[in-house]
Amino acid sequence: MGTLSIWHWLIVLVVVLVLFGGGGKLSRLMGDFGKGLKSFKKQMRDDKDDKDEEAEPKPLADNSTSANAAQPQNDKAVKG
Repeated sequence: MGTLSIWHWLIVLVVVLVLFGGGGKLSRLMGDFGKGLKSFKKQMRDDKDDKDEEAEPKPLADNSTSANAAQPQNDKAVKG
């Protein structure tokens, strides 16, 4: 348990080579991740701005006219 076999060293070597080896793969990978994250944040901000523009308050309909229009019809029905 105290010593590492050849298989342990090979696995460690493969992991190190994948992360740090050959032409800056890790830096390219992290750069692509950063670009994707930046694009995602921009898209979320744009979507939020679009929703804010759509959610502008609209003038409310005058409910008193519809209530007054319905009231005379009820009076007519009761009267006759």
